[in-house]
Amino acid sequence: MSLAEQALSYVRAISPYQPGKPITELAREMGIPVESIVKLASNENPLGMSPKAKLAVEAAIGGIERYPDQFDLIKAVADRAALNPNQVVLGNGSNDVLDLIARVFLAPGRSAVFAQHAFAVYPLATLSTGAELIATPAKNFGHDLAAMRAAIRPDTRIVWIANPNNPTGNFLPYPEIRAFLESVPKDVVVVLDEAYNEYLPPAERVDTASWIKDFPNLVVTRTFSKIFGLAGLRVGYALASAEIADLMNRVRQPFNVNNLAIAAAIAALDDVEFVAASYELNQRGMAQIIAALDKLGLEYIVPHGNFVTFKVGDGAGVNQKLLKQGVIVRPIGGYGLPEWLRVTIGKESENARFLEALEKAL
Repeated sequence: MSLAEQALSYVRAISPYQPGKPITELAREMGIPVESIVKLASNENPLGMSPKAKLAVEAAIGGIERYPDQFDLIKAVADRAALNPNQVVLGNGSNDVLDLIARVFLAPGRSAVFAQHAFAVYPLATLSTGAELIATPAKNFGHDLAAMRAAIRPDTRIVWIANPNNPTGNFLPYPEIRAFLESVPKDVVVVLDEAYNEYLPPAERVDTASWIKDFPNLVVTRTFSKIFGLAGLRVGYALASAEIADLMNRVRQPFNVNNLAIAAAIAALDDVEFVAASYELNQRGMAQIIAALDKLGLEYIVPHGNFVTFKVGDGAGVNQKLLKQGVIVRPIGGYGLPEWLRVTIGKESENARFLEALEKAL
């Protein structure tokens, strides 16, 4: 018997996460110069990182020999959310906090509910604990909350909800989510993943952190990887009741957020001008891409994040033609959508390059 066969069967059964293709990988494969490649695959901020965050990182390098102290970032996040510091859990990206939640509440003999076409990390986090994953059919490519409520069993301990959803871009109005929370058994944790929250129009946003006092089983997760432009530094966080946060911190790796990430995140929270500029660029780019998709007669899902998911028929084939032109988007056949592609909103010139390449690929 091989060493691999000695591993837990439910770990061996997991399909690894497939990230967006790196620019350097495409350059090696196609012989295309790195500077000629446009990557619109991973929902990164095309403006890069906040200038204030960059300065903070440069200043923090001088203390890199010290182990991290998370106190200041936890306090900054807590103040922003109007919660106590003991209700904040930091993670090495929001994926880390999703995994922490799963490790606290899931195990063999338990189950978690998620929606078809939802974020791939929910199955990964669930299955890695040996718990059963209950997938409910999508409704118009998004979450069907009624079906998810009906799928909850006595052994269910977590329900995963992404709002807006990745990779489809669907958005659930917050009154529907609150009504769902009111209907869910109090011993079931509802994880509300709001990675793209800052891209929502202000009129659509709701202070979900304030709901935690009414719903102690609610955990809200957010990230610095998207609008704040810190994807490469890996920092995210969870907002929860003090009881749940304490349990998550018991299984959290010490120093899971490094010094540079802490410094950058604190500064990024304070850079309101950069966040506003990122939001406006995204709005303009969204209009640019949607207008072109309409002109091409392509179906798309109404977007609410910083990406658009659109239908091309042969997702893998069109993606390969785009790659040959030095344009990286995201095929999402692994999400059960082989006829669709997802494109991140970039700068105006990057969007134009993508649209030109798409027209040729079609």
